[in-house]
Amino acid sequence: MAAHGRPALRDLFDESPTPHIAHPPRTHHRDFYVATDGSFRQTGGGLGAVIETRDGTRVARVATADAPPDNNVAEYRALHLGLDVLAARAPRHASVGVLIDHDSLASNVNNAILATNHPDRKPPRPFSIPSNTEHHWRGIRARVNGFDEIRAARIDSDQNPAHALANEPSQYEHVNRELDRCVLPDPPEPTISEVPPPSRANRNGGRASD
Repeated sequence: MAAHGRPALRDLFDESPTPHIAHPPRTHHRDFYVATDGSFRQTGGGLGAVIETRDGTRVARVATADAPPDNNVAEYRALHLGLDVLAARAPRHASVGVLIDHDSLASNVNNAILATNHPDRKPPRPFSIPSNTEHHWRGIRARVNGFDEIRAARIDSDQNPAHALANEPSQYEHVNRELDRCVLPDPPEPTISEVPPPSRANRNGGRASD
């Protein structure tokens, strides 16, 4: 979990794997971090999002009831919502760290990021998009392309700060009444070394690119 005195989302991002993308030290500290989660139940689900700056200042929280047809759609809807909320509050040149607890979604997001830098815009691996999520996937890709730098980290569900917001949206409805904030983070800290930290060293045994 978060180290003492460190902003929660930044710490989680630093300590979590980013599928398909190497994570050198200079990319650790993003301008904004957004954690999202979606829940699915037969009786109704929900969407949750938490956004913070690099220095830990909370920008926004969202907890809303939803009725997705399955868990995959819930996760894609949640990320689409979180990125929409962030885009309304962050400058286009911002660097963004995304935290999600859905393996294939994190993989697809980073695959899409790599595709934007490829000469023919092809992803290094084929996308695996669940049924009924195509609309939200298009929205996610549009938001991904709207920031200068963005990448996704895979976190555990019990570490996801958006989990409670998505699973109990009625209990957290008050967070939607928090004042809108357009907060810019403090200037980034200087990078002392380009040697990956222990949490990153040998994390990915397969191919990786930046």
